[in-house]
Amino acid sequence: MNSILIENAKKYVNKLLMPLENHYYHSYEHSIDVMTRAVYLAEKEGLSFDEVEMLGLAALFHDTGFVIQYDKNEPIGAKIARNYLKGILYPDNKIDLIEKIILATDPAYKEPKNQYEAIIKDADMDNLGRDDFLKKNNDIKKELEIVKKIKIKDPEWRHASVELLKEFKYKTLSQKLERDKKKVENLKKMIHELEEDGIL
Repeated sequence: MNSILIENAKKYVNKLLMPLENHYYHSYEHSIDVMTRAVYLAEKEGLSFDEVEMLGLAALFHDTGFVIQYDKNEPIGAKIARNYLKGILYPDNKIDLIEKIILATDPAYKEPKNQYEAIIKDADMDNLGRDDFLKKNNDIKKELEIVKKIKIKDPEWRHASVELLKEFKYKTLSQKLERDKKKVENLKKMIHELEEDGIL
């Protein structure tokens, strides 16, 4: 979408996230990835320009809380977004909505309450139904091991990944039509690998 607000927010978020070391998954690239998909889905679902723009902004800021802490970073990201948007005199009612959309990206937040939340969750988990799922999945594992200073055993990680693929369901019709088939393929591939290795 053509939005000066989005373009300026990209520069701000880039400055925030670029210094983060060892964030192989939760990076500026991921934020752009989620923003691009959120905007695409919002347009496919027939939302207005203002709604699409709000979702784009929420997606850009959804992981900015990582600059303060790793776990439970969503409320911090929402505050960072609020402070930035208030500084550019963005309408308060839209800021409130953007905060709620960001909070919906918490993995513990299972069921979206509206279309905005459904779209952001689908966009955030888009890679589950893409060809680059395995690479992105390995990036998350690498990030967790370095940032949290832990060693995750490969079978344990792959089991958790299988469960995630089984449990997470895309919410919007557009995402289901475009990503469900590949998500199932990724699940079958992971199960097959576990079986071949005698782990499952």
